[in-house]
Amino acid sequence: MTTELSEFLDPRSHGFVRVAVAVPRNRIADPIFNTGETIELYRAASADGAMVVAFPELGLSAYTCDDLFHQAALLDGCEGALASVMAASQGLAALAIVGLPLRVDHRLYNVAAAVAGGRLLAVWPKTYLPNYGEFYEARQFSASASVLATEIELCGQRVPLGTNLLVQCRQRPLLKLHAEICEDVWVPIPPSSYAALAGATVLVNLSASNITIGKSEYRHRLVSLHSARCLAAYLYSSAGIGESTTDLAWEGQALIYESGEMLAESERFSNRSHLIVADVDLERLSRERMRQNSFGVSAEHHRQALAGWRTVAFDAAEPAPLSRPALQRAVERFPYVPADTRNRDERCMEVFNIQVQSLVQRLEAAGISKLVIGVSGGLDSTHALLVCAQAMDRLRRPRADLLGFTMPGFATTGRTLGQAHALMNEIRCSAREIDIRPSCRQMLADLGHPFADGVAQYDITFETVQAGERTSHLFRLANHQGGIVVGTGDLSELALGWCTYGVGDHMSHYNVNASVPKTLIKHLVRWVAENGQVGRPVSDVPQAILATEVSPELVPAEDVGAEQPGQKTEDFVGPYELQDFHLYYTLRYGFKPSKVAFLAYTAWHDASLGRWPDASGEHHAYSLAEIRKHLGTFLLRFFKTSQFKRSCVPNSPKVGSGGSLSPRGDWRAPSDGEAAVWLADLARIPDDAPPP
Repeated sequence: MTTELSEFLDPRSHGFVRVAVAVPRNRIADPIFNTGETIELYRAASADGAMVVAFPELGLSAYTCDDLFHQAALLDGCEGALASVMAASQGLAALAIVGLPLRVDHRLYNVAAAVAGGRLLAVWPKTYLPNYGEFYEARQFSASASVLATEIELCGQRVPLGTNLLVQCRQRPLLKLHAEICEDVWVPIPPSSYAALAGATVLVNLSASNITIGKSEYRHRLVSLHSARCLAAYLYSSAGIGESTTDLAWEGQALIYESGEMLAESERFSNRSHLIVADVDLERLSRERMRQNSFGVSAEHHRQALAGWRTVAFDAAEPAPLSRPALQRAVERFPYVPADTRNRDERCMEVFNIQVQSLVQRLEAAGISKLVIGVSGGLDSTHALLVCAQAMDRLRRPRADLLGFTMPGFATTGRTLGQAHALMNEIRCSAREIDIRPSCRQMLADLGHPFADGVAQYDITFETVQAGERTSHLFRLANHQGGIVVGTGDLSELALGWCTYGVGDHMSHYNVNASVPKTLIKHLVRWVAENGQVGRPVSDVPQAILATEVSPELVPAEDVGAEQPGQKTEDFVGPYELQDFHLYYTLRYGFKPSKVAFLAYTAWHDASLGRWPDASGEHHAYSLAEIRKHLGTFLLRFFKTSQFKRSCVPNSPKVGSGGSLSPRGDWRAPSDGEAAVWLADLARIPDDAPPP
């Protein structure tokens, strides 16, 4: 493998940092044993490429020591244990955060200590001491508010002390972390909230939370929402086997979340020491904070509280090659479509209702009772027709006021024409067929096009004349019938500029599909059909439509009797499943092409990695060379050749956080922009990678 390729396949080249959370087996009041378990896991995490490894609360002593915490022998042993962890950190790339009891100015504190490269970097005391239910921490410890010193002598070093500390890696400046302890995250405003506003991207919680019914689920919600609000990674470690079960039980739950999304979770109730590892996307966190400017405004509002925060810098040891170079986090192939069946159904339900309710509002506000829609027998118009049918039902309007028109042209196949009629019959809308070929011939003759003289010249003019005639008919029909034209084009087509500008499928009075990607529409059609969302489950017509090649049907097939359309859209713009992936990470996060390609390769290079197939039931895979090729097509069409079409699009509801391309919404860009910087980064992607 070349150096260039090796660097490309290394997650660290794309803004990722590997982190770990450890759940060591411990013994009560036995710092020597606990230190041995800690160091073993510390070394294992570092060998796996982790730059941060978090341990449980009071892990060097065990949490359930009760009044033993006031025994000098135990406290001395814990300080000696910390010195041993510091010594073990020499030469390790990872920074470790360990918990211990610590005497400072005649008080005892429950603290988290950060060590790396033989140095003690920072000590954070616990802020909120639970003294209710089964907890009596105020009996043994003092809260951070009582700390007077800002520095202390510990293990032969002068070290910063306080809750207002950040630790930052010089080699990876986006790696800026803060630690809090257990109860600190259960209060209305955790200390880590201020840490995030002060710049921390990785928040660590050393915990010893015992397990009771329902508590694990609550921890998930707590950590998820807190990491989402803070736009940060959150590492949560809880004590496990070895803690006293006199009155409590412990399951050793460890969690890694990033901006609300779970990256890893430990095995609970394990009888052995273990680690969880994940790659945190620091670039994503930084970009989200930049994009969501209310985060910065919040920091301004808390300027006074953040004034005293201190940052401790450290040098990370030279990282070794990753023992597991593959990205240690799930990258879904279909970012717009949940992989889990239940979540996917919920997503389809919500998107469909957003579309329907938006159309209902438009009709009520405009005082219009009729809808006009072109029905091709293809995917997008099928879904739009289903949305229209449900809208009419909610308005208590007869479906006869839903006017469906199928308009066969020179390339329309018997398959799609039959599907259009069958679908309109199932929907029970008004249905009519208008043959556009005569009007198209007249226009081609007016233009002096060779086709009018019998020459089979299937150029762009030949195609756009048909697309334009269809839309022209629909608008005139809407005028004539007192209705509005419902657009059918989807987000994927708009991103790739795969629409005829102006008086073509680019235009409508209201487009219900404009922020719904092609990959999601496939599942929406199936979900609506199978769940009787249009009054009753429809027949197998939607299944036939889903099995039809996506095509504009503007150029005739060479085989006159062909079952599938002769023109295949994906032959021109690339596979939609891959282009939707590229769109999501380009539009939602603004990642460079090289990072988008790395993520695409991670998700798509092996067909067996797919957790579920696409809507056609097939498992696909793409090589790095194929990804690079199709990404190049996407970048050129998205940034260079198609923006002018997106600068003036009809109204359409935004349905998801993945973004829309409306100039009144998520995407404002110049129509005459260039794609040079994106294509230059694309050129740095290696040609191909070996199979795993």
